[in-house]
Amino acid sequence: MDPETIKQFIEKGLPDSLALVDGDGRHFEAVVICDAFAGKRLVQQHQMVYQTLAGQMHDDAVHALSLRTFTRAAWEQR
Repeated sequence: MDPETIKQFIEKGLPDSLALVDGDGRHFEAVVICDAFAGKRLVQQHQMVYQTLAGQMHDDAVHALSLRTFTRAAWEQR
């Protein structure tokens, strides 16, 4: 698994999102920006992202994923 593939899974699973992904092939870090996160708790936001990668996480293609999630407004204000 590579960062670009993870980016594609996330952006396909969360329409109108932007994913910035880095990693070494098994351990990854992702910043995901998506307005669908608005009004959701952090754990719910992360669950939304994990759902886009469900098959990859269970097949151990992705061993670890560190997430930071933002709405577009929160991303611009940071």
